[in-house]
Amino acid sequence: MPARRIHVAILQHAYQGDRLATLRHTAGMLEQAKQKYASLDLVVLPELHPYAYFCQHEDPSHFALAQNYPQDMEFCSHLAKEHGVVLVSSLFEKRMEGVFSNTAVVFERNGAVAGIQRKMHIPDDPRFYEKFYFTPGDNFAPIATSVGNLGVLVCWDQWYPEAARIMALQKADVLIYPSAIGWVNDSSESAQEKALQREAWRGVQRGHSIANVMPVITSNRVGLELDPSGHTRGLLFFGSSFIYGAFGKELALGTQGEEIVYACLDLEESKETRLMWPFFRDRRIEAYGALLKRVVEES
Repeated sequence: MPARRIHVAILQHAYQGDRLATLRHTAGMLEQAKQKYASLDLVVLPELHPYAYFCQHEDPSHFALAQNYPQDMEFCSHLAKEHGVVLVSSLFEKRMEGVFSNTAVVFERNGAVAGIQRKMHIPDDPRFYEKFYFTPGDNFAPIATSVGNLGVLVCWDQWYPEAARIMALQKADVLIYPSAIGWVNDSSESAQEKALQREAWRGVQRGHSIANVMPVITSNRVGLELDPSGHTRGLLFFGSSFIYGAFGKELALGTQGEEIVYACLDLEESKETRLMWPFFRDRRIEAYGALLKRVVEES
């Protein structure tokens, strides 16, 4: 049986200027985390963590990054095995010519691949032109590991309650969201508007924790990243990674700088809380057919 109390760390870090330097930086942070928290069980990395966030502009040359997928897999596998942790990474995968995915890969403590989850919802917004690069994933499926069933979703997936609920219905123990979210660097938005955006990002995921009565772990990148293609003034990733318990209780919250965000999760809390808040018992599944429609037209 998986342990019901798990020690979790998010490695909230910035891109270091090139892929190999960033991977070495990841390894160094994981070593620090393991030294500080000897009982560490689960480590979560930000979205597309080995690379610059290349989706700020549509540039076919960036597809070449996916050629590193096998080497990136090998590197992360070694990290998981060396430190004896379950590791949630986020990589750029080439499945075939013309089909690329934003893929979360989960490694077991022994370095074996426990499973993958490809990003399902793909945004297309200023500085986040992901539809050019990524094909949507195929399904929602928790990944079984030695620390429990991990409901891994990726960034834009975090805004959709349907995705969280499907993972919960498949008996995920925890929701995990590797993320790359920030502000447009040359935006005219006020500080208040930017703060509202960040609070909405946190708030919707706290809602997933409450509505599904399960913990949520969300990582994020940090720092200013200029457009690799040189067309814009870049994005400022705001960090603020967080960990919520099974009913929306804030257990850890990161700053806007590099850091290790740590918490201990009690997975038994979901079971106990669901007895008193039986949201799943009272679902009216026979009345939810409209959710399968893009738009519900007036009758």
